[in-house]
Amino acid sequence: MGVYLVSVDAEEWFGEEEDGWGGVASGLNEELAKRGFPPYTSVPEETDFVRGSGQQFEEKLVPPMDGFLELCRARLSREETEVLCGWSVLVPFSLDEEIWLPVESSYSDTTMVAGAPQVLALAERLAEVVELPAEIPEMCDNLDLTMWFLDGPAEEVAASRSEPWSEDLHTAFYVALYLRAAQHSLRRGCPVVFS
Repeated sequence: MGVYLVSVDAEEWFGEEEDGWGGVASGLNEELAKRGFPPYTSVPEETDFVRGSGQQFEEKLVPPMDGFLELCRARLSREETEVLCGWSVLVPFSLDEEIWLPVESSYSDTTMVAGAPQVLALAERLAEVVELPAEIPEMCDNLDLTMWFLDGPAEEVAASRSEPWSEDLHTAFYVALYLRAAQHSLRRGCPVVFS
């Protein structure tokens, strides 16, 4: 159990199953039409799992977020913090402003959809502040990032470094999580959702 951040394939996105995202998909397309944009229909199909391929994204939100939220308050505006931290669904195209849908999501009565380019720009700003190391996994297929920080070499790497990320691994984890989620959404052209 717990909260996960995962990529969604076409079958899940357009599906009408109880745990599917069909209501969000249709609601989003209605809102895009109102704004004069084409519908979002190019969600990739499911692929076979191959570790390190970067075809699927799955990470678990385990550490406390207090330090990360403090970093956001210190470095981002209130509106920027809402965009970075408030979405339920991340889509691989630019949105001038987030879209609120009256559709229940995993942890709320509504669903906030944000554009991955906007989230990526904010996460990159925080990544520069904390100076994330190059060793952090890029292709986060199956808890790769979570394991790197919680059970992997993060502590050992941090012990030999003096960059800001090494002082608070929990904060660094969330900066990396939002960064990699946005990068994955754009690279694969798929939604990323909280589940």
